[in-house]
Amino acid sequence: MARTRVRITSLLALSAALFLTAACGNDPSPQDTKSEAGPQPRAKKPVVVVTTTWEGAFAKAAGAEDVKVIVPQSVHHAPDYDPKPSDLAAVGKADFVLYAPFEPYAAKIKEAAGSKAKLVEVNLDNDPDKVKAEVDKLGTLFGTADAATRWKTGFDTEYAKLNKEVQAGWPGGRSPSVVTQVFTAWSAKLAGATPVGTYGPEAVTPAQLAELAAKKPELVLDNAHMSTGTVLPDSGAKQVKIVNYPGEDLDLLTVYRNAATELKKAMGAS
Repeated sequence: MARTRVRITSLLALSAALFLTAACGNDPSPQDTKSEAGPQPRAKKPVVVVTTTWEGAFAKAAGAEDVKVIVPQSVHHAPDYDPKPSDLAAVGKADFVLYAPFEPYAAKIKEAAGSKAKLVEVNLDNDPDKVKAEVDKLGTLFGTADAATRWKTGFDTEYAKLNKEVQAGWPGGRSPSVVTQVFTAWSAKLAGATPVGTYGPEAVTPAQLAELAAKKPELVLDNAHMSTGTVLPDSGAKQVKIVNYPGEDLDLLTVYRNAATELKKAMGAS
């Protein structure tokens, strides 16, 4: 009788163990639960290939860490660059390829990207609102939205500081009248000035020259990468060289700091 009781007890214990095992096997694992919660940040950092340091700075601001730049920073006019076979080979290994539609080698980049890399067209404009919109977009694509948000917070703080510093240098305490190249209007905004005219990207025609000179601007904000020389000769306007492309460190904030420095110097001399 005692032996029968032991056998029954053992069978009951075994049945209970089997039941618990089966029950645990039907429960979703933490990994399964996570996957059902929606898109998650990438486990692996994305490999990002960019055409220039400008796109590279946007990518870095959005949280990308592995960024390869095709066009060397030493190339003064990036659209003139002809990508080498090694450049195009790097494109084929990327998760994302960033380019601007106005770049003449965009077609080669698209072809080299193949089926693996995601091609991303970037709106290259240093206007602060447009920059933050692009950084938001890229952060979502890269799975680095938190890093993009942190960068935007720091950017807003630094931009407000620079804007205040430049406005403190207004001649006579009033906003200067400025003429800008089409790709440097953002620097007028940094100065707190409203452009009275724009020109480019083509060279200024005699008719445009007369029209712009009649506005009597104090400053001409020229594009250092597409300069055609003195824009308004004999007008008395101080010409300021504005650089759009960041350096090899891909720090976009440096572009704004440098522009602020040049603007303050020009206003102090006007």
